[in-house]
Amino acid sequence: MIYHISFPKSLGVAAWLLATPAVLSAQRAGAVPAPATDTVRLSIDEAVTRVLRESDESQLAAAQVDIAEAQVTSSRAAGLPQLRLAGNYSQVIKNARAEIVGAIFGQNFNYSSNLNLSQSIFQGGRIFAGARAAGDVRRSARFTVAETRARLSVDVQRAYLTALLQRELEAIQTRNIELAVARIGLVEQLQGAGRASRYDVLRARVERTNLEPTLLQSRAARELADIELRRLLNLPAFRPLSLTSEIDTAALRTVVQGVARDSSPDPVRASERAAQMTLDARGEGVRVARADLMPTISTFIQTGYTALPSNNGFPTVWGNASNANCPAGSLPTRVCQNNGWFPDRTFGVQVQWPLFDGLRAKGNIDLAQAQQRVARLQLAQEREQVAVERARARAEFVRAEASYDAQRENVGEADEAFRIASLRFERGLATQLEVSDAQFLLLTARTNAARATIDYYLAAAELARARGVDIPLPPTRPSTR
Repeated sequence: MIYHISFPKSLGVAAWLLATPAVLSAQRAGAVPAPATDTVRLSIDEAVTRVLRESDESQLAAAQVDIAEAQVTSSRAAGLPQLRLAGNYSQVIKNARAEIVGAIFGQNFNYSSNLNLSQSIFQGGRIFAGARAAGDVRRSARFTVAETRARLSVDVQRAYLTALLQRELEAIQTRNIELAVARIGLVEQLQGAGRASRYDVLRARVERTNLEPTLLQSRAARELADIELRRLLNLPAFRPLSLTSEIDTAALRTVVQGVARDSSPDPVRASERAAQMTLDARGEGVRVARADLMPTISTFIQTGYTALPSNNGFPTVWGNASNANCPAGSLPTRVCQNNGWFPDRTFGVQVQWPLFDGLRAKGNIDLAQAQQRVARLQLAQEREQVAVERARARAEFVRAEASYDAQRENVGEADEAFRIASLRFERGLATQLEVSDAQFLLLTARTNAARATIDYYLAAAELARARGVDIPLPPTRPSTR
């Protein structure tokens, strides 16, 4: 690539020399791609989809299922036939038996190749119990995934709506300061007209300054809410975040009441099913431990070839034993082999019964039974926890619904009261204290209304999760911020 650089003639060669390092630096900087800083535009639907697909918690739960799948495969392998191929080469340096008994035992070179097929016939029920235990663990992991996905769905919606709420509270605080600044200007005008005193001006300025910490606190809370949302979604910290949806208050009650009015019996929660499957797996573990007290029976078939050449070298012919292979002058009854491969086949049945193993089996049984008791207690605790969560969710929903209904008309009335107080103050019919009180009430009403709207939906979502039913997404509209 050729770069053409031109400068005014008045600059001359010196200007060109000064500019050249900057151009080269710009070229080098352009060669390294900068990190993407595009704004991440995120709706609440996209947030839920992303957290279920990419969050660490969701991937960890899915990895536990993969582990359980591998355990199922391993447990089933013990009951399937085992086929192994083995080869061996050995060279005898000195053989005492050959020197004592005879040269027939003194084969210096030994080649063998075998194919071994074995099958377990009876292992005290260990194989079937182990396979059932692995299946229970797999089902428990899958139920854990379902419970994790439900929890993540509520958590990410809570984080998203909390971020929206903090943006709304920051806007409310900003608007509150703007009203305070406007009131300072009004009081100063009234002071110039002789209708307000120096005290009124100072009071207005102090009130405005006292609002600054609250605004700063709102900004910090918004940043913390964004950090929590980024954590759940694994979003990089350097990319700006834009929330593109907000709750549609017109359709909110319809969605929430669909959850509240569901009178169907509460299904068994996935967490309860996972605990039950864990208990079943521990029960199978006791059976596996007790199998150590039973005999084991297996059968095997081994087929292969063996070569015992008299000199070193890999055999290349099939084995044959006859007098023709013997040296000249040998007796007619002597039989010699041709250093080739001879077939070698074996069939057998093995029976093993541990009569005393140093109390190892007893220790395994005691351990398995203790783990079963722990799993039973954990199941009882999980059922109690689910019952408490359902009761708490229902109580919280009743509170949130009452608060939402109470705040629906409160903002309008507080806004009207503030406008009336401001008008009365302009006409000299009210004091600055009355206007400040009205503004504080308006701030409180707007804050409570924003919180009540978010809490109303989140209470319904938490109620659905606690009951174990499908969690609805909130009705949304494009964000106005």
